[in-house]
Amino acid sequence: MDAPPAPAHDLPRAPDPAALREAALAHLARFGTTEHGLRQVLTRRIRRWAQRAAAAGLDEHEAARTIAALMPAIADIVADMARLGAVNDAAFAQSRTRTLTRSGRSGRAIGAHLAARGVSESLRAEALDARAEGFGGDADLMAALVLARKRRIGPFARPGTAPRDAAQDRTRAFGAMARAGFSHDIASRALGMDPDEAEARVIALKSA
Repeated sequence: MDAPPAPAHDLPRAPDPAALREAALAHLARFGTTEHGLRQVLTRRIRRWAQRAAAAGLDEHEAARTIAALMPAIADIVADMARLGAVNDAAFAQSRTRTLTRSGRSGRAIGAHLAARGVSESLRAEALDARAEGFGGDADLMAALVLARKRRIGPFARPGTAPRDAAQDRTRAFGAMARAGFSHDIASRALGMDPDEAEARVIALKSA
């Protein structure tokens, strides 16, 4: 025989719009995100409730109806946060682009990162255009130098590499640059740069 349904008082309480709004504010107080990201956070919250309720005996169709009923509230909350300026996809894209450039990420990698977080194509383009203008067209070169410094390759390689290993090391260095999304031209310029100039450029990027 099937187990009887759990008494209502044993089921976890579904989040209401007020609780979801509080969760949104709490998340935004700690993290920067996009409208898409906030929508995901709130959706995961009600799906976690549904999992707990199902484990406690709630019929899965009833859980699905509750989730569907709460989705418009999530849309309203996200829209409210955007109107208040608590969520700003354009500002998020600009800020994250600067941060990722300073950490050694290529324009291609940054574009993919922003797309995964729901930033629109037009806002991604604006952020990357501002990135190029802000660093005089050398944003990818400077980011590539940051990566080279982290990996200790190119101008930041440790001295004393045996000649027989130099070609292999260069191949590995180009591979690391390619995997990070840098073009062959950018990789060549970064890996072949004078160490003092490379260090100066990295310092300039970090302090920009």
